Amino acid sequence: MQLDFPVTEIEDPAQLEAGRRLFSRTAEFVTGAVALQGLPPDDRVEVCFAGRSNVGKSSLINALTGQKSLARTSNTPGRTQQLNFFDLNGQINLVDLPGYGFARAPLKSVKQWQQLQRDYLAGRPNLRRAFVLLDARHGVKTPDEEIMQLLDRSAVTFQAVLTKTDKVKRPALETVLDRVRSGLGRHPASFPEIALTSAEKGDGIEALRAVIAGIE
Repeated sequence: MQLDFPVTEIEDPAQLEAGRRLFSRTAEFVTGAVALQGLPPDDRVEVCFAGRSNVGKSSLINALTGQKSLARTSNTPGRTQQLNFFDLNGQINLVDLPGYGFARAPLKSVKQWQQLQRDYLAGRPNLRRAFVLLDARHGVKTPDEEIMQLLDRSAVTFQAVLTKTDKVKRPALETVLDRVRSGLGRHPASFPEIALTSAEKGDGIEALRAVIAGIE
């Protein structure tokens, strides 16, 4: 069955309030793992944020938590070189993954942290959803497709999140959305909605908070 992949819109006040409550307390950095042996215990729900280098993962986490410097941001591709875990209200872990694709770092280091990312996505038992971030100006690129295929094989539900929507005019955004929808239809692990966000303007942040609060 072909899915329509509508844009995520949360209108239920109870869902929005659940998201507000979950993110109302200070999120705390737990650990930065450079090997599977360094992962924290898998005793709570985790959601992770994956995407190409410089797509805005850290900025989105900061916007969701309302903390400007919780996750390190940079204009330099490849700044995040480990799996960064953040404890949200003792209920859920947010995980900031290294960017894939181009990175200004030694090739050996890039291969190591990208292999760690693949191992995490393929085998973390408490990972409930991966948010695959896509730049709204570009949509799905080859590295995104590869990560989606990995998530399909690992049976990990993933949801596409378009970032930097404030950088794109509406007609161009609709064109990108149509292309993304077409691509997602080929992936059995894809969640049947697309989130639109702008960390800079705050667009879509409340809705995404509510989505995360509803994951069990």
